[in-house]
Amino acid sequence: MKKRILIVRTDRVGDVVMITPMIRELRQTFPHAFIATLTRPSNLAIMENNPHLDVCLTDDLEKNTFWKVVKEIRKYKFTDALLVLPTERAAYQLFLAGIPHRIGVGRKIYEVITFMQSVSRNNYIPLRHEADYCMDLARRLGVKSDNLVPEIFVTHDEKNQARSFLESKGVKHDDFILVIHTGTKGSAPNWSEEKYLELIKEIFNHFDMSKIKLFLTALEMSPDFLSSVGEINNMCKTKYQIDSDIVLDVASELKSLRELIVFLSEIDLLICPSTGPLHLADALNKSCIGLHCRRNVSSAAHWGILNKVSVNLEVSESACKKFCSADQHQCGIESGLEVTTVIDAMKQFFKS
Repeated sequence: MKKRILIVRTDRVGDVVMITPMIRELRQTFPHAFIATLTRPSNLAIMENNPHLDVCLTDDLEKNTFWKVVKEIRKYKFTDALLVLPTERAAYQLFLAGIPHRIGVGRKIYEVITFMQSVSRNNYIPLRHEADYCMDLARRLGVKSDNLVPEIFVTHDEKNQARSFLESKGVKHDDFILVIHTGTKGSAPNWSEEKYLELIKEIFNHFDMSKIKLFLTALEMSPDFLSSVGEINNMCKTKYQIDSDIVLDVASELKSLRELIVFLSEIDLLICPSTGPLHLADALNKSCIGLHCRRNVSSAAHWGILNKVSVNLEVSESACKKFCSADQHQCGIESGLEVTTVIDAMKQFFKS
């Protein structure tokens, strides 16, 4: 019987990116299988144009749509379901949809009640990458691969749209496109805006900004932060005697996740904490500098960039002991990861 596999992950952007390696490896292992995903509607853009998928289903997680999703799943007569991050809602949906072979993570009571098989993360000992933990479920179906590189697919037309957008912002063909994303929406430890402002000042001090365009993409940026950045931008324009802006806030112009993805597909370097945009750029094989806490849940070992053209920076063990709380529930990334460390990492990406 041909396998019909449903992969379920209904949490955040970065989490959903982590199932893209298992999608690819399932397709390579079962070339004739019917493979689908179930994600939140807001994350559907991550799966767009993925050649390894037959269909992408969504669940808005609203109470009144529970049975609608069950009926939609049931239509496809799936043989296997992989619940990558356990949720009670999804466990019952997969059970009620009549999928005979269901694999989850751990042994939650609702997984036991619904007779779900499981894999264990073994309390994250030894600590592995999130994509590797996701792949464990695919391995239970017979996948042998350890290829964990994530992937997102952007069309030629979309790339042309991104180039047109950049040109409208004054970007020339030989400009270096640098992006700093300052927000996490609480998903990971992060610097303060004051620290990011210090970074921007040091970038202007260390690099020739006449051939660099710096884009800011976080919706959480405060008016005071943007005002301070604007002052730096004006000083830099005066220094280089140019009329066009060097620093550009495009957060409000990227109106959807897909627009952000397409924009990131044409950049040269992203500096970002361990949050969604970092994992999007990783999956697009773009150069990144990732800023990570040392705690297991947020560390580079668990959530670091996987492509070969990037750098993961992490709070050192000594800095963690000095600046983090003893139980590591409070991360000291603000003091434990220095601006100079980021500047040094940047130097490998372009000449100062």
